[in-house]
Amino acid sequence: MPTAGLSTAAAALAPAAGRRAEAAERARDVDPGVMGEIVRAGFARHFAPAAVGGDAGSFTELVEAVEVIAEECPASSWCASLIASIARMAGAFLPERGQAEIWAAGPDAVLVGSVTPFGTARPAPGGWLVAGRWPYISGIAHSDWALMCGLVESGTGSEARLFALPRSAYRIEDTWHSVGMAATGSNTLVLDEVFVPEHLSFDRADLFAGRVGEAWATETAACHRAPLQAVNGLMFAAPAVGAALGMVRTFSAYFAEKVGNAPQLPGTTGVQGVRGSAEQALARSAGEVDAARLLLERAARLADEGAAGPLETTRNLRDCALAVDLSVTAVERLFRQSGTRGQAVSGSMQRLWRDVTAISTHVALQFEPAARGWVDQVLKA
Repeated sequence: MPTAGLSTAAAALAPAAGRRAEAAERARDVDPGVMGEIVRAGFARHFAPAAVGGDAGSFTELVEAVEVIAEECPASSWCASLIASIARMAGAFLPERGQAEIWAAGPDAVLVGSVTPFGTARPAPGGWLVAGRWPYISGIAHSDWALMCGLVESGTGSEARLFALPRSAYRIEDTWHSVGMAATGSNTLVLDEVFVPEHLSFDRADLFAGRVGEAWATETAACHRAPLQAVNGLMFAAPAVGAALGMVRTFSAYFAEKVGNAPQLPGTTGVQGVRGSAEQALARSAGEVDAARLLLERAARLADEGAAGPLETTRNLRDCALAVDLSVTAVERLFRQSGTRGQAVSGSMQRLWRDVTAISTHVALQFEPAARGWVDQVLKA
């Protein structure tokens, strides 16, 4: 069962993330102090293996904690979510020797990465020679290790593999200039050809299937056995749902102030003339965000129970995409009701609106392919 530790720590750091959000946007990166607090809170170690001092924690608690931070700063929560996610991949699928190397200094190593095969690799004695350019690597400036995907060509085709790289192996190009999620620092990782030993690599197909190594599968935590498709959407959807929660809270305070300060208009009772459609917008949006949270809670619970077959896996992906759609709709409706005040660059509503919209464009959160995958499984049942 999940504990309250990570969520409690997230609640403690969230206000600081909110206060520094505007400056972080200008810097186009997570505030270093906030990132330090994220690591101290336990996000980096949340899915790290118990054997290296990690928590091997639950998806339920991670989603809740990410949402708490996202209410104040979606970009910071995004990075918190992804460093936990990448550590889960390394902790579940790398050989034990590779795990020991990554976490040699303790369980709080910050891992970033991508499962998109932008790189190339060719076999070499004892490992591979890997090179490539990977864009959109969130939080890369704060990383200790990176887990990157590359294609290994063979006579029969190509195989996608993941390669773990220490910070000394790669460089960063400043390429992140985005209207939304600006503070994620999602710059480009550049890797000139370097040697990666066999114990720092694994087959991407194992990650997608949740197929851990046979030698230690019986001792692997439930969080490490989950297929990527069953949980990947959670990592990206939780910041959007949390941001939508923040928008509901912020708009509620704004609306209460607006109604409280409004003059009574001729021919109206109380402040009916000011309320107009705003109260309906608030009620509907709050209900949609509640529904989005419930969808993520169910998906996380299923992942924690380790019962994700093909139908449940595709339902999880469908539900994560739907939760983001609901969040976008709710935030957009409230933003339209916020008027000129909501567009003030010194306020949080325009930032929440931009960030949720940006998150919704992620390839893992598109509803149409998620729906198609789920329907295919339903028809097979």
